[in-house]
Amino acid sequence: MNRDRRRKRLSSSRITILAEGAFGVETAKTASSAVRYQPERVASVIDSRFAGSTVGETLGFGGDTPIVSTFAEAMALEPRPEVLLVGIAPQGGQLPDAWRAVLVAALEAGLDIISGLHFFLSDDPGLSALAERHGCTLFDLRKPPPDLPVGAGRVMGTDAFCVLTVGTDCNTGKMTVSLELQRALAARGVRAAFAATGQTGILIAGTGIAVDAVVSDFISGAAERLTLEAIGGLAEDAGSGDRGGDDGGGGDDGGAGIVLVEGQGSLMHPGYSGVTLGLLQGTLPQAMILTWMPSRPRIYGGNHSWVVLPDLDEVIRRYEDALAWACPEVPGRVIGVSLATYDISEDRARAAVEHAREVTGLPATDPIRFGPEPLVDAILHAREAHRESAAPAC
Repeated sequence: MNRDRRRKRLSSSRITILAEGAFGVETAKTASSAVRYQPERVASVIDSRFAGSTVGETLGFGGDTPIVSTFAEAMALEPRPEVLLVGIAPQGGQLPDAWRAVLVAALEAGLDIISGLHFFLSDDPGLSALAERHGCTLFDLRKPPPDLPVGAGRVMGTDAFCVLTVGTDCNTGKMTVSLELQRALAARGVRAAFAATGQTGILIAGTGIAVDAVVSDFISGAAERLTLEAIGGLAEDAGSGDRGGDDGGGGDDGGAGIVLVEGQGSLMHPGYSGVTLGLLQGTLPQAMILTWMPSRPRIYGGNHSWVVLPDLDEVIRRYEDALAWACPEVPGRVIGVSLATYDISEDRARAAVEHAREVTGLPATDPIRFGPEPLVDAILHAREAHRESAAPAC
């Protein structure tokens, strides 16, 4: 079975999520995102700290999906899961030693395993042999295809309007706002494609390339390929008459559609800025959405907390300057700010949204808490302005 067919099969099967000792919005992004965007697939979550409670009680969303202590308890529930999802993606991406026994038990029970770790399960001789013996699939979401090109500006000259999400830091909601924008645009009858660039986005979309696992020379080429594939998918939708939604006014106007590219890392982050720059140069977006977590004044993670984040207007300037290196005629510009405010009160969240508007002069919202509409409007206005300007594609 080829990679794309396996992805489609594994993206629809019932799953139990292994998140032992780590289940949470920040600590288990893959797990919490699966709960948010594919709740119908999640049969249970394994984390003994919260056993006996529900996902909704622990995360604040996700309903009554049970949390259990062990893999055996997960298998005793009905309906029985078909897939074990490794629900974390920690720094370094290695498999916790204590989890290997759970993976072995899952394979012996006939479950496929999906993992977003940098450690590829399919390259592990013991796990691979066990998977083959039991007819199971080990699917490494982060494993890149072998034939990636060097980026060469191939997106120039295409008609689609490309929007890249960029961040003040890593883990600030770049994937989340991309998915929320795709959903909201579809509701207005606008064709929009989501290009997944990380393990969790690939899990949800069923396709994509985890660019942080790509050799550095080919990051921009991977981003370029993803963008072109998304544009091709939009063209196929247009040919089939699929508008993706109904805005009550006849749907989209027949344009080439919008590509929402999931960002990764941050130009401000000493550890992850390389992948961010590769995405900028590979996608050459006409617009960017900046993501910001207002409770975080320093770079995320203890290893980088010595880096104080610049003000929002300075972050925007740096992103626009970086993109202008590759496309000086029409530098992509930041057109809105998306906030992640789940860890602060509603009053503080509203104040943070207002602060972002005042500092940047741009539309701002928390797309989960307050809805994505200001950013949807910003994208549609920017697309129309780009068309009217007859500017070069980049």
